[in-house]
Amino acid sequence: MVYGDIANGPTNKFLMSSKAKLIAALAGACISSTAGWAAVNVMLTEVPDYSWQYGCFGTASGNLMGYWDRHGLPNLYTGPTAGGVAPLNDAGSNVGIRSMWASKAGFDGRPLNQPGHIDDYYVAYESTANDPYVTAQRAEHTPDCIGDFIGLNQKKWKSLNSECDGNIDGYSFVYWDHAGAKRANYVPPIQDPAPVPDIPSGLRSWTKYHRYGADVFSQLTDFNPNVPAGTGFTFADLKAEIDAGYPVLLFLQPTNQFNRSLPNMPRANPIIHGMLAYGYYINNSGVNYVRYKTSWASGDTMLSQWAAANWQAELPLRGVIGFHPLPKFTSITHTNDAWNFKWDGPSSILKDLVTLTTTNLHWYVLEKSTTPETDQFVAITEPTSNREITITNCCDDAAFFRVKLLEK
Repeated sequence: MVYGDIANGPTNKFLMSSKAKLIAALAGACISSTAGWAAVNVMLTEVPDYSWQYGCFGTASGNLMGYWDRHGLPNLYTGPTAGGVAPLNDAGSNVGIRSMWASKAGFDGRPLNQPGHIDDYYVAYESTANDPYVTAQRAEHTPDCIGDFIGLNQKKWKSLNSECDGNIDGYSFVYWDHAGAKRANYVPPIQDPAPVPDIPSGLRSWTKYHRYGADVFSQLTDFNPNVPAGTGFTFADLKAEIDAGYPVLLFLQPTNQFNRSLPNMPRANPIIHGMLAYGYYINNSGVNYVRYKTSWASGDTMLSQWAAANWQAELPLRGVIGFHPLPKFTSITHTNDAWNFKWDGPSSILKDLVTLTTTNLHWYVLEKSTTPETDQFVAITEPTSNREITITNCCDDAAFFRVKLLEK
């Protein structure tokens, strides 16, 4: 007998992933330094590169979620574009993927009479006008795209972390810990009567909307002049995220500007830009660089040194946003004496641009217990990078199972 409710996904404690040290050795990316060659140059494969539409963090988040749709969580995008698989670009017939972060009536399969994100919130870039649903005196649509959940373009939220009132069109916000500490799964304060959405909490909520689970975090950088010495997100932290298979959102903003005065809005969002880090490069002199998608469809060649200097749009990096999706069972079937388990979950591949080799980064084991107590589960399979396992001669008595995502 097998217990488990696959419909509840990661909210069911018997099916939740937990974290452990990777017990299968993974190949490293470093090679011996040779004149004219990089010491380390790696990137995650198949990262989308969408063009700017309706906000930099809408686009950057689209790149992030498009990546995960292609790497183990296929229900993040299920629209008609590209056969329901997030494409690598939004050009030509792929334009519909933009609905993932900014839905619109009559776009990408949405009915003409069903207003979406653009219809309810967007007027023009940096507009401070009231949201269109307010002007039209209609109710907002039910949130369904990334922009809805991260607060993108939504002017209705006020007093954001005592920094600004917003969000103006094209902008979104993060509730940073100003002391430089990492904020994990943070829920912003309540306003009339729900928590204010910011980018990390919104990404987590949007993922839950698609019946997946995720852990998120935000943290100011270690070179941010506004954080105490010895705190903040470091290049070593960035490297660890990429090595573990997790792209990282980059939040660019002037270090001394937390709001600005715009027409009809004295405390509007400051200038910001959002990008997606998916690789790193360390040269022979030990200088650290980050590889990223610019949110302007600039290709795979964009690098910036890990430093307080400007990165893109003449803006420095203020902080980062991490996103770790969790696995969940999608089916459990029994045939004769065999049990088959399938799940969705992270499935990243790291490419070494020097050796041209690739490494599977996410590995799983199936665990079993005779009780639902979390400390009683033991691995009953070898680690696998697949998202399916079949076991035989099992379960004459009641048994509980969970899939565990192993960590490097």
